[in-house]
Amino acid sequence: MGTYEDVFRSSTEDPERFWLRAAEGIDWDVAPQHALDSSGAPFYRWFPDGRLNVCFNALDRHVEAGLGDQPALVYDSPVTGTRRTYTYAQLRYEVAAFAGGLTRLGVGHGDRVVIYMPMIPEAAVAMLACARIGAIHSVVFGGFAPPELAVRIDDATPKVIVSASCGIEGKRVIPYKPLLDRAIELAGHRPEKSVIVQRPQEPAELGPDDLDWADLVATAAPVDCVPVAATDPLYILYTSGTTGKPKGVVRDCGGYAVALHWSMGAVYDIGRGETMFTGSDVGWVVGHSYIVYGPLLAGATTVLYEGKPVGTPDAGQFWRVAAEYGVKTMFTAPTAFRAIRKEDPKGALAAEYDLSRLRYLFLAGERLDPETYHWASALLDIPVIDHWWQTETGWPIVANPVGIEAAPVKPGSPTRPLPGWDVRVLDPSGQPVPPGVDGAIVVKLPLPPGALPTLWNDDERFIGSYLSAFDGYYLTGDGGHIDADGYVFVMGRTDDVINVAGHRLSTGSMEEVLATHPDVAECAVIGVADALKGQIPRGLVVLKAGTVREPAEVEAELVQLVREHIGAVASLRDVAVVPALPKTRSGKILRKTMRGIADGLDEPIPSTVDDPSVIEDLRPVLRRGPGHHV
Repeated sequence: MGTYEDVFRSSTEDPERFWLRAAEGIDWDVAPQHALDSSGAPFYRWFPDGRLNVCFNALDRHVEAGLGDQPALVYDSPVTGTRRTYTYAQLRYEVAAFAGGLTRLGVGHGDRVVIYMPMIPEAAVAMLACARIGAIHSVVFGGFAPPELAVRIDDATPKVIVSASCGIEGKRVIPYKPLLDRAIELAGHRPEKSVIVQRPQEPAELGPDDLDWADLVATAAPVDCVPVAATDPLYILYTSGTTGKPKGVVRDCGGYAVALHWSMGAVYDIGRGETMFTGSDVGWVVGHSYIVYGPLLAGATTVLYEGKPVGTPDAGQFWRVAAEYGVKTMFTAPTAFRAIRKEDPKGALAAEYDLSRLRYLFLAGERLDPETYHWASALLDIPVIDHWWQTETGWPIVANPVGIEAAPVKPGSPTRPLPGWDVRVLDPSGQPVPPGVDGAIVVKLPLPPGALPTLWNDDERFIGSYLSAFDGYYLTGDGGHIDADGYVFVMGRTDDVINVAGHRLSTGSMEEVLATHPDVAECAVIGVADALKGQIPRGLVVLKAGTVREPAEVEAELVQLVREHIGAVASLRDVAVVPALPKTRSGKILRKTMRGIADGLDEPIPSTVDDPSVIEDLRPVLRRGPGHHV
């Protein structure tokens, strides 16, 4: 591929040629002659004259190339004790059959299908079946509360909903059918049918508009792929706001297929026959891109894991999966590794497995704190690669592209922008800031293939949310800086920068310091309102398992540590030891929610919260003055 500098330069100097060449990695029904259509700017379209089918590229072309017997998808479920491997030929058959079932239900090109599923193979089959017939899928994270599901049903107006009788969260079985029924009751739009995968752990009672997945597939004739325009939507994925209507991120077929296929080799160094394990959920963008579409487009083997990094049954499950399936590249969230480290601080469980084939660990989803980076790096002795992207972008913005050229790692930085991403840092007036100075991280338009072209049925909101802050730039909503070597440092959402007595301070920098303490498993720093200084920082820390010291003693050490590393200007005098930090199911710490509670606001609890009881337990410590712990 050449050096990083060569590849990056070619992507910026002649993007047309660069992306047309990348498009050669995809099989087209009509190959595009043009890469970018700027005629409707700021609504850019990629490969406007191309036609393809994403499911054909993910499955059929590999079978036709003689790879039918190669494993495509491995299902590993410690919560049910199930392991199942689908070859490319088997997966294609399952997908074609379910696509036939959807066709029989009247689903066709452009129709929407909502998929409300746990981490079972049928979730991936349903996604690919929609892609096969040109339907648009919208996966909603399994277990979302009925009002949240109802809002998405009303926005996407699906013809059919695909679900399962239950999901399994650790040791709990969660019936999905009552949640789905209630959501349909609440929604203004009524889908014509619901297709239900019956799971033995909790079969569902089916109503007159419900169909059993197995029955539907048993009587369906498999169908072929339907070619669609490259600019047609492949899916809608809702980003969950704490208030208001969620934003329906649209993903196109052509740009996404090209970008994902390119990223598999360039970023993750995964090719045909190699195995990638992404510890996420198909309900999130990471699951769409790197459990389902990316690995299959590359002709690789993907692992779909139904379980947690800890507790199902222990903190060694990611190592077991890596050893059992010969995983080359693992990808998960930093929070998963913090959980593993908390349960197994010395990493003893990793020694029980043969990890000799594991070459890379990629982490994303929130900022990788240097302490977790160093721990994972020392334990595995392989490159631990932080990278940064968003639901909206579909694939990484900033990463260390090991498939092109591995750059030296700087802890705290996801490295440099990937080809196609023109990343800048601007001050509030829209002027570029010097190297090392924090500001708003933005991307110069047009965004590369694979990024959102707009929001579902809401062009106005797309412009208002992302393009209006700085003319000609996409606003990422994250703040940080670029150093003199071109490394990007993402310090957190722009509202994580606090203003203490006129000093703009990054809570991310303070978290970095707290995380270096040997007793701290994970931490968060939030800015809370203060009558004197405007805002003051407050630290919340979770101690490592087995720590027997007095919380007050650790708290005092942490206050001193920040004073030593950042200075008295940080004003961090309030650190509390807490049992757990509230998070979304994808692992993001709910800093905004904690900040609102601390400020005495009636802060809504996000629908994406993993365990609401954690927030309730924290209310007393957030509402009280400094120096208290629970």
